[in-house]
Amino acid sequence: MALDEQQEEKDRKHGERLRRKDFHSQPKGAKTFRRGRAIAFLEKMEQRRATLKKQLETPELQTIYPILVGELKATETIIDEFVLLFELNEFKKTAKENSKREEDETI
Repeated sequence: MALDEQQEEKDRKHGERLRRKDFHSQPKGAKTFRRGRAIAFLEKMEQRRATLKKQLETPELQTIYPILVGELKATETIIDEFVLLFELNEFKKTAKENSKREEDETI
């Protein structure tokens, strides 16, 4: 009888360990929270890109034009890599549409 009780105790503990492992291995709400923060960061980067584009058109800043172009290219690279990393393709499409609309408005 003592061996059966010991085996049952081992099985019970093993089952508890498996349940805990499954519980901790599956993300719950944190994934959504991180996605929200990623989207907020992407929006901030898009705003920086728009600011750099406006600065390129400013006559007072023509002396630092090459620097602004470099910053714009770097910002766009960061945005592209970020979109790929966090699979935010739907936001990239929206951003392209917005930038195209901004270009049309300036013409």
